[in-house]
Amino acid sequence: MSATSAPQSAPASGPLAGLRVIELGVLIAGPFCGQLLGDLGAEVIKIEPPGQPDPLREWGAVRPDGHGLWFSIIGRNKKCATLDLRKEDGQQVLKALIAKADIIIENFRPGTMEKWGLGYDELKKINPGIIMVRVSGYGQTGPASHKAGYAAVGEAMGGLRYLIGEPDRLPARAGISLGDTLAAIYAALGALAALEHRRRTGCGQVVDSAIYEACLAVTESLVPDYQMGGFVRERTGSFLPKIAPSNIYRSKDGMLIIAANQDSVFKRLAEAMGRPELAADPRYATHGARGDNQRELDELINGWAGAFTTDELLARCEEHAVPSGKIYRAPDMLDDPHYKAREAITAVRHAALGEIMMPNVFPKFSETPGAVRWAAPEPGQDNSYVYGSLLGYSAADISRLEDNGVI
Repeated sequence: MSATSAPQSAPASGPLAGLRVIELGVLIAGPFCGQLLGDLGAEVIKIEPPGQPDPLREWGAVRPDGHGLWFSIIGRNKKCATLDLRKEDGQQVLKALIAKADIIIENFRPGTMEKWGLGYDELKKINPGIIMVRVSGYGQTGPASHKAGYAAVGEAMGGLRYLIGEPDRLPARAGISLGDTLAAIYAALGALAALEHRRRTGCGQVVDSAIYEACLAVTESLVPDYQMGGFVRERTGSFLPKIAPSNIYRSKDGMLIIAANQDSVFKRLAEAMGRPELAADPRYATHGARGDNQRELDELINGWAGAFTTDELLARCEEHAVPSGKIYRAPDMLDDPHYKAREAITAVRHAALGEIMMPNVFPKFSETPGAVRWAAPEPGQDNSYVYGSLLGYSAADISRLEDNGVI
């Protein structure tokens, strides 16, 4: 994989090329939304207070030379400028940027932008077509909207956290910031829908993405299961009740996930096991029967799987067209030929750290593909572009703003 090393002036090629996004806020939910839009070609200008960069720049288990690797991804394809929105001059500068923007993203606590005189009602006076994407824990309205809300709390309130883990212990968490990224994805989806509305009407609007609602949105039939049948979903560990067989099974040297819960697929698994009679056994012949005898069936498959290596199991399952796969970690991803063929991981040149491997741009487009054009810049690296080239401020104006701590 050759490293991407395009300069920050490299033209965008994605489907959102020509759009300008102003990104405010810190950490994950707002910035990941900005990353998604930037990956698809939008010009994203990330704003950070002078001397107070996004804390995510320092997060992560590996920090070579003090650089957080996570930020090199979430800050990619962005231009970085410094601006103090708590100062009146900074607020005026942001308004000048809004006049030239299509979308603004913020993930402050609700009311913060209004306190600075930068609420949507003010911004739309400057640019009636502006789309304001607001990401928060609880949303912009309602009795909990004023509360501080991190992803962990949103995952709990939205029903996800209760469902993750083993039934005999406290709820677990996914090893990623799931609530933040879900809210960011919904925010990006909302921004694109708002762009289509603006194309038809010329009017912008507010996109209000709440972390707890983004989590709630992926809980399938959890609510009507209770409302209609009094059924409360519980933690079940590595499997879903009544969906069988679909679990992780131990091999001689590791583990494999096998998903054969459809009748025709289970028949093929039975053949792979050398036990074709299982597909006709009343205990396993139908989806419902397999669900009723799930634990017994899992034990039977585990007994078979334990006699083979993971690679041998994969070969048998693939020979019989049974969905299966290894449980991937980072080393597996970097070695996998399918990852390589689809360029799912790309190498990006970082000015301070050299070549960094990171997830590529998804989804893929046949005609207007997005791209990782550069890794995250340093704070304020693009001040001269933003305030000089874009806003047309003179060198004297920029020096005055710097001297006053505005930028």
